[in-house]
Amino acid sequence: MKIAIIGAGWAGMAAAVRAVELGHDVTVFEAARTLGGRARGVPLTLPDGREVMVDNGQHILIGAYTECLRLMRTVGVDPESALLRLPLTLRHVDSSGLRLPDLPAPLDAALGILGARGWRWRERLALLREAGRWRRAGFSCDEQLSVATLCARLPPRLMAEFIEPLCVSALNTPVAEASARVFLRVLHDGVFAVSGGSNLLLPRIDLGALFPQAAARWVTARGATMRPGQRIDAMHWQAPHWHIGEQAFDRVILATSAPVAAQLLTRSAEHAAGTAADALLGWCQLAARLRHQAIATVYAQVDAPFRPLAAPMLALRPHRNEPAQFVFERDAITQSSQPTRLLAFVVSTSRGERVPLEAAVALQAQRQLGLAVTPRLSVIEKRATFACTPGLQRPARAIAPGLSACGDYIDGPYPATLEGAVRSGTAAAEALQ
Repeated sequence: MKIAIIGAGWAGMAAAVRAVELGHDVTVFEAARTLGGRARGVPLTLPDGREVMVDNGQHILIGAYTECLRLMRTVGVDPESALLRLPLTLRHVDSSGLRLPDLPAPLDAALGILGARGWRWRERLALLREAGRWRRAGFSCDEQLSVATLCARLPPRLMAEFIEPLCVSALNTPVAEASARVFLRVLHDGVFAVSGGSNLLLPRIDLGALFPQAAARWVTARGATMRPGQRIDAMHWQAPHWHIGEQAFDRVILATSAPVAAQLLTRSAEHAAGTAADALLGWCQLAARLRHQAIATVYAQVDAPFRPLAAPMLALRPHRNEPAQFVFERDAITQSSQPTRLLAFVVSTSRGERVPLEAAVALQAQRQLGLAVTPRLSVIEKRATFACTPGLQRPARAIAPGLSACGDYIDGPYPATLEGAVRSGTAAAEALQ
């Protein structure tokens, strides 16, 4: 079939790879010149004139991201060299916190909890008891339950140093508002189910090179057409085809963000017949209910001389005026031959403007890390993820005859993650049959 995929982010390129594997004639449209969507590389110019590639937001993958890893291998990216693999670690600058040993699951989680630094024995045992309850319940719960309610029996230190950072990094939603059911699914698949599933995978190369650019080369070599810099504003349904400009397609997959997809479908509905228009507008109404959350990444350069951090990634203790939850040492991850002294500070559920945010992060670096830093680039993705709240009804993959959507916000078991995006893309391509 002749397939159009609108959007060349991780979901769109996953759909393109699978559609090409299935033998379809694929055209990928992308409004931007750069591939990757909300997970792409961006250039940063240092004061000495060097240009380095960073990301439009520091991302973490984990070992349980099996579809991401499969797709990388398919398109010729070696995950072992492109990703720095570390045990799940939620350690602070004072070395307190959790670090899982390299053992089979769930033994690694149990021993990691028992060996957590800075936790009292009653706190460690309380977490083990809760984990046992979650396991006996099949890591499932009432869909209206929040993470705060789910974990109400845990001591405050565990909430602050384990549950809250894990929840905000995985769901990008505060514990009081986050879905306990989705959180338990993430815990099960990422921590307790598969050996190595909890491992942190930190990209050594920029996110564009990690998958979407390699995927574009792979599909193009197999006959697909890539059209970067071509924005699609509307489509027209004339059975049995969808028309984009002068081209007719048997199937169309929308792989844009939810707001962009809703805008495109709203304009397309203006020229559609009754039932088709109703289907497009009904999907748009559901997409409009999603509440989006911002994530900010502040890339800051440490004033020389630089004392390396204790680990490539450290958890921070966020406060009102010290907003970052994590810090990453870029040189330790990328193994740059020419040190950049860059740190990436990640602020999930970010609020506020760039200048005060950078000042707050610089203050936090001084107080919590003892480092003087100068912000060099701040990336604020205002619609980075959706708020993963209890009972949230997400848009379905199917929209109308011959038209479907994929993305990290489409109905599925995972929050807004790269794994959720690529699984959605693969599923959309397989549904073409």
